[in-house]
Amino acid sequence: MTKAGTTLAAAPAPARPPRLPRRRGVELSLLVLAVLLSVYGYCAVGLARTGTVPPGAVGYGAGLGVLALFAHLAVRIRAPYADPLPLPIGVLLNGLGLVLIYRLDLETPGDRAAPTQLVWSTLGVGLFIGVVLVLRDHRVLQRYAYVCVVAALVLLALPILFPAVNGARIWIRIAGFSIQPGEFAKVLLAVFFAAYLAANRSALAYTGRRLWRLQFPTGRVLGPILTIWLVSVGVLVLERDLGTSLLFFGLFVVLLYVATGRTGWIAVGLLLAVLGAFAVGRLEPHVGGRIEDWLHPFATIEAGHGPNQLAQSLFAFAAGGMLGTGLGLGHSILIGFAVKSDFILATAGEELGLAGLAAIVLLYALLVERGYRAGLALREPFGRLLAVGLASIVALQVFVIAGGVTGLIPLTGMAMPFLAQGGSSVVTNWAIVALLVRVSDSARSQYDGREAP
Repeated sequence: MTKAGTTLAAAPAPARPPRLPRRRGVELSLLVLAVLLSVYGYCAVGLARTGTVPPGAVGYGAGLGVLALFAHLAVRIRAPYADPLPLPIGVLLNGLGLVLIYRLDLETPGDRAAPTQLVWSTLGVGLFIGVVLVLRDHRVLQRYAYVCVVAALVLLALPILFPAVNGARIWIRIAGFSIQPGEFAKVLLAVFFAAYLAANRSALAYTGRRLWRLQFPTGRVLGPILTIWLVSVGVLVLERDLGTSLLFFGLFVVLLYVATGRTGWIAVGLLLAVLGAFAVGRLEPHVGGRIEDWLHPFATIEAGHGPNQLAQSLFAFAAGGMLGTGLGLGHSILIGFAVKSDFILATAGEELGLAGLAAIVLLYALLVERGYRAGLALREPFGRLLAVGLASIVALQVFVIAGGVTGLIPLTGMAMPFLAQGGSSVVTNWAIVALLVRVSDSARSQYDGREAP
């Protein structure tokens, strides 16, 4: 009751902000589509080669579907706000890779890789499930930054003790079992880079001396940067692995730019990378040979020795045209021993054509974009840098491999994520997807109950 004798009505309670949709149904629908497309490709190969549906089509579809379902349930339980796209993209690319390897196995009955790749894929999905279920908060990884970098350096050094394979020392082979430690090291280095730069981003951006419009930090802060460059060149020299060197150094330069916001670091990074590659190309015959093949891909044909691998790869892309020859109807097997690994993209280009190849590249681009988006949405620097770093690993790998097999840059020995034969690669890429799912869940859940910006 007021002095005037009127009664004031109680103010209405403020409306509760809407909760963010979890979108798990969208993820499940996309997973069903990814599994169906993979089974369709498997059946198409059998129909093209023998005129009948392969006898293992039902088992393949059921196995892939069960793995996808378990992964989806793990996300639904532990990461309900996660982005719905990374998991279906991983399933589709992994399924397509199994189809392409199975198709090439039909040309090499004495060397079947698809069954082994399926086992590794199962282990990779199992690791994905384990990371999603066990890792409740990605920020826990920041505490183990220096443990990660020590483990990464040990993994990088181990192949030096073993014989070279195809001119590069990147494998560990024991009793018929082989792994590529560098694949696991890249994730560990991404964690270390993200933690180090998150802790020192202000010193990198605002302290030190200014030279040529670039702020150079003090030696204490700049030391690890130069160390990483020297390690990347050392890997290139000792293991003769151009791809791994470019990946590690490129990853650090990208994260350095994101942490400081200074474009000058990109110029410095590119300059150091070019100088290192030029020097090693002059001193190391294996790397120099790959550069020579890149500059003159048809030299062996002109010399009367027939096409080399790069030339055969270019012929495969040309034969595919716009729509491709159809799954199972190409001749990319002529590329030789690396057709299931380094040159798997040539088979996709020949049999799916430019349209199919563009769709595959767009899937990778979408996976990278969702990683960047999750990083931008986070408020804390470590998670932001970790998401950008993991997404950049995928982007750099796709660029380096696709550029190599199409003649854009010198060829390297890296594996196309999810598509190529390689157990270490597929397991590591599933770990990357799991971490991106975890980061995206944190990015969206921080806005639960409030309007997302």
